[in-house]
Amino acid sequence: MKILIVNGVNLNMLGKRETDLYGNESLKDLENRLNSLKSGAELHFFQSNSEKEIIEKIHSNKSEKYNYGIFNFGAHTHTNIAIRDAILSVKLPFYEVHISNIYAREEFRHHSFFSDIAIGSIVGFGLDGYEFALTKIIRGKDGS
Repeated sequence: MKILIVNGVNLNMLGKRETDLYGNESLKDLENRLNSLKSGAELHFFQSNSEKEIIEKIHSNKSEKYNYGIFNFGAHTHTNIAIRDAILSVKLPFYEVHISNIYAREEFRHHSFFSDIAIGSIVGFGLDGYEFALTKIIRGKDGS
């Protein structure tokens, strides 16, 4: 099973920015955590601050044949229809993950352009949210 894990804007700054919201662990720490749980799954990690690069990576599903995605697009969650359309064009089932509780933050963060097309949305559990999504996928309890 191949799983694409995409982290969007500013997530390369994990462990350095707003640690009260996002914690002290880095993106590399997250990757190490998930690799320790992969249970035979093939994990493909991608991070970009560029909308274009994120869209192109999602489009690569046509050739890469990912089975699932775990996506945290950061601020693109609240603003980006183009990334949403990219996901719909490749029909990739995915979990939406947010490290912080977006519903306990500024009102503009309360809307997601992805939650209605996701298998599920996991918000406010820190990096554990990624682990939950990965575990659900590996156990085959994806809701689809």
